Amino acid sequence: MSQQQWDAVDAYFSDTLVGHDPVLEGALAASAAAGLPPIAVAPNQGKLLHLLALAQGARRILEVGTLGGYSAIWLARALPADGRLITLEIDPAHAEVARRNLKAAGLEQVAEVRLGRAADSLAALEREGAAPFDLVFIDADKPGNPDYFARALRLSRPGTLIIVDNVVRGGVVADADSTDPSVIGTRRLHDLIAADPRVSATSVQTVGTKGYDGFTLARVQG
Repeated sequence: MSQQQWDAVDAYFSDTLVGHDPVLEGALAASAAAGLPPIAVAPNQGKLLHLLALAQGARRILEVGTLGGYSAIWLARALPADGRLITLEIDPAHAEVARRNLKAAGLEQVAEVRLGRAADSLAALEREGAAPFDLVFIDADKPGNPDYFARALRLSRPGTLIIVDNVVRGGVVADADSTDPSVIGTRRLHDLIAADPRVSATSVQTVGTKGYDGFTLARVQG
């Protein structure tokens, strides 16, 4: 199977089940115009995040890694009117694009973009005594994933879902001898999850417009 075939299948499912959305497409266009890298989740993956948040009945969502706010829009749209999404971004230019995109989507009242290093922002949430989040989506620098996951656990409750994106690394995650910092961070993440009895998790490989990758889905048990 080729990338061309994966693209065609993704396009079929996105056209058939996701459809076209001027707000979401506008967010991608605005991100591209601002020079952001084209690494936002695919439309069908964004819809999956949206459905998981709805199924979870999420009222509070935490996102680590905002980029231009595309996935934040998908997630925030699943919230009730009094819900809250906090999304963390290290790059000031990315954060500004995301804020504009969230405002254009009419979500500025439920979605907050916090600027700074994710580890610092997560620590600040802990110090603030932030109420537990119902769903956490981690899609930031991969070497930091073990720390982000550990901190997300401290901001969770029994039943919280934690989703970590880009864990397959083109298949290199299976190479225990890899010196790639992103692979090392990803393997450390899964060692951490496997050793923690509070968490039940699985990982799924995916192919599509984003190539060969996958995600890990974890549920906090207690």
